Amino acid sequence: MNPKPAFTKYAWFVLGWNLLVILWGVFLRASKSGDGCGQHWLTCQGEVIPSAPQLKTIIEFSHRVTSSLAGIVIIILVVWAFKRWRNNRTPESSFTLKLAAGSLLFVVIEGLLGAGLVLTGNTAENLTPERPLWMAGHLVNTFILLALLTLTAWHSGSHRDLNVPRKGAYKAGLAFGIAAIFIVGITGSIAALSSMIFPAGTIAEGLAADFSPTSHLLLRLRFLHPITAILAGVFLIFLTGWLAKEAGKNKCVVKWANILSLLVLGQLGVGAATLLTHSPIVMQIAHLFLVDAIWISYVLFAANFSALEYLPATADAASEI
Repeated sequence: MNPKPAFTKYAWFVLGWNLLVILWGVFLRASKSGDGCGQHWLTCQGEVIPSAPQLKTIIEFSHRVTSSLAGIVIIILVVWAFKRWRNNRTPESSFTLKLAAGSLLFVVIEGLLGAGLVLTGNTAENLTPERPLWMAGHLVNTFILLALLTLTAWHSGSHRDLNVPRKGAYKAGLAFGIAAIFIVGITGSIAALSSMIFPAGTIAEGLAADFSPTSHLLLRLRFLHPITAILAGVFLIFLTGWLAKEAGKNKCVVKWANILSLLVLGQLGVGAATLLTHSPIVMQIAHLFLVDAIWISYVLFAANFSALEYLPATADAASEI
């Protein structure tokens, strides 16, 4: 097993740091601390550093600090990728640079979306007609950012090409997998928002609100999340199993297919537990962590499968990632 280059190790670190920032953002939302700095950005309550902060101000300000650091570590990633490309102008180094630059673009958009939520007052328990759209956009951007960071680390370590599968069935399957995860994520953001703003004392009370014609639209859409999660989970397990078989049981493809299947099953269990325990903060964090882990695993599965498209589909034709 060849040791991973320093750049690759750093790229995985950047991915991990951004994942931690995302999970802290979940805690921020679940603790209803999103308005801790008021409707101020870049300042917090009109100050660069809050002088007499409440707990929610500390939570919000610390999220801003960690988010800023996420941007800095990605800038370092891009500069490092540029230096590698300048010293070795190959298609492999060029593609790594493009992936890193894409990550920087989407982390900037991530920050702007966060600023937009703050400046428009779409934080804590405030609800406007636009807030579900803001949250959906935020989630989609986060998924794209995580995918680019994952691919940057993967490609820099494996130097394998990402090819569009030649068979239409493969392309359709991978595309439907992406769509399924995005749909589950978006319905999950709606469910989380509705549960935070319209909490229910019991499961029966929550179900009654979900199907009441007088309930807010967000509540009546909440039931879509468990349905789409179950359907998408079953689809992803069968999809990855089928593609792993088509890849000649390649070691890396099979590994990520198995990891993804285990994560999906674990997520369904955590999702049920979150519902039964009325969504405590720790369960919400675990739930979103598994969502991101499933997405990262799917990206790595798809990358390894696509890299085999023009290579012999044998167990030995695999990178170690």
